[in-house]
Amino acid sequence: MGQGAGAGRVVVVMGVAGSGKTSVGRLLADALGLPFAEGDAFHPAANVAKMSGGTPLDDTDRRPWLDAIGEWIARAAEQDGCVVSASALKRAYRDRLRAAAPGVVFVHLTGERSLIEKRLAERTGHFMPAALLDSQLAALEPLQEDEAGAVVDAAGPAARTAERAVAALRALGADR
Repeated sequence: MGQGAGAGRVVVVMGVAGSGKTSVGRLLADALGLPFAEGDAFHPAANVAKMSGGTPLDDTDRRPWLDAIGEWIARAAEQDGCVVSASALKRAYRDRLRAAAPGVVFVHLTGERSLIEKRLAERTGHFMPAALLDSQLAALEPLQEDEAGAVVDAAGPAARTAERAVAALRALGADR
């Protein structure tokens, strides 16, 4: 990952709801010695209300959310860097984050639909209902070859997934 002097690495842990972004992101941040931010915390109240009501967000809804994450990662990139969780389902969303902090690397957590559904059904205290999984899967544009990042299987415990993510980042040279 070719970044200039003083620029920190920025890792975005992406994927659909229930893929383990928050759990894996925290563990990955600890392993890399970087601060972590939960992308859902950047959603405006209107977005949370919309999703809580079972309505998927559209591109217009996501703009202020992506911009808020972008501002945070831009500041973090001026220091040591950061790890942030964000669905980043579409290429355009990832492009927006890359524009905020060039050199962003994505870790795309993937898993069988049955695994994701099980996790969503067991999750408590989160505004994102399992009913929105279909809309997330429909919107998902997997990482493309020209995008810096890695696809990591999210099956199994979060600690194991985080280990796979560190190994994938190491293979990309993005672990330092």
